[in-house]
Amino acid sequence: MLSGKLESKGRIFKMKKFTLAAVAAALVGSMVPASADLTIPLLSYRTGPYAPNGIPYADGVTDYINMINARDGGVGGVPINLIECETGYNTERGVECYESTKGQGALVYFPLSTGITYQLIPKATADDIPIHSMGYGRTSAADGNTFSHVFNFPGTYWDAASIIIKHMMDMEGGSLEGKKVALVYHNSAYGKEPIRTLEELSKKHGYELLLLPVDHPGQEQKSTWLQVRKEKPDFVTMWGWGVMNQVAISEAASIRFPMDRFIGVWWSASENDVLPAGAKSDGYKAIAMNRPGTDFGAYRDIQKHVIDAGNAAGAGDQVGTILYSRGMLNAAYMVEAIRTAQKIHGADDITPGMMRDGLENLKIDQARWTEMGFDNFTSTIDVTCENHGGPGLGAIQQWDASSKTWSLITDFVGADRDVVDALIQADASAYAAENNISGHCK
Repeated sequence: MLSGKLESKGRIFKMKKFTLAAVAAALVGSMVPASADLTIPLLSYRTGPYAPNGIPYADGVTDYINMINARDGGVGGVPINLIECETGYNTERGVECYESTKGQGALVYFPLSTGITYQLIPKATADDIPIHSMGYGRTSAADGNTFSHVFNFPGTYWDAASIIIKHMMDMEGGSLEGKKVALVYHNSAYGKEPIRTLEELSKKHGYELLLLPVDHPGQEQKSTWLQVRKEKPDFVTMWGWGVMNQVAISEAASIRFPMDRFIGVWWSASENDVLPAGAKSDGYKAIAMNRPGTDFGAYRDIQKHVIDAGNAAGAGDQVGTILYSRGMLNAAYMVEAIRTAQKIHGADDITPGMMRDGLENLKIDQARWTEMGFDNFTSTIDVTCENHGGPGLGAIQQWDASSKTWSLITDFVGADRDVVDALIQADASAYAAENNISGHCK
């Protein structure tokens, strides 16, 4: 049973869609004068093999920002200017998007790709522009003392890996000794992120770790799942994205791997991932950073101020999906960080450096989440100079194929901080030494 308690340890807008061929492109959304001052570039991907996942996320960000502009006139009376730049989930194109938009007063970047994030960390730091890689990117960027301009709250890949292992242990009565855990992962910087954590946890808990990489884009996995059938792991966890997820779940079903023992990261947890397998996907699990569903005030405000006004992003068909809600959450964090920056500096029209201060001092308790229309939606946030990763909480959600809905089946719990924090410190210290970083926090 869920306690319902999330604990933490831890006037309309103008949207410009940029392409690499033509930086000036069509305006999307409601029309306003070109003087919007709070500029946020969204490095999206509505094309390519990852578009089915990129579209709902981008729509969630866009509709929330559009709602804030329509309902509140922006933040502090200043409208938000959301710039969408198409990357196709390609790292080189993501860097080009950054270079083509940073001079337009960009306050903060949403790279929406671990590979792009890695490339932007030194660039954005030198340019004094913060990055919010929410639950992705370089995990050790949670160490704010080393990574002054990168924020990955509310949790990291290593938090997610630890919480997934905790759930497996719970299913096994508290121990994974002698068990076998397989990691099916996207063969990229993204997919490789949890390996170190899973290796350390295997030493601590006595399970065998089987590593099974899947090459981009992930449409061919027959050999991977033949190996799963041969090795007979007790559990499979997945770090996949896009078409890789739906193929993996379908292949798992084809070898009759028990779905309740197949647990994905929060990027392997959308409706797009499970629906292609139909009834055979029933019971599949994934970690979540927020509750599913639409019974929240923010959704009602989006309906009133955006959808009913005919200004829904894209085709308007993604509202309520897991990734749409994730995009909403990302945008909500940024709006509140802008508000925090304005308060700190006593200015409505803030600079990127001021925005960084807003992110580093972001605090949202459950009372404030409720005021924002996200009652019991996610965990509280208390970002500090030292901790850019947030509370590192996650819950396990499970798919019901008959009702086509996700439901949380656990409370929000924390990661194994002894293991995760040690890994973060070691990696951040190595990066600091390599790059002559003396430390940001004093």
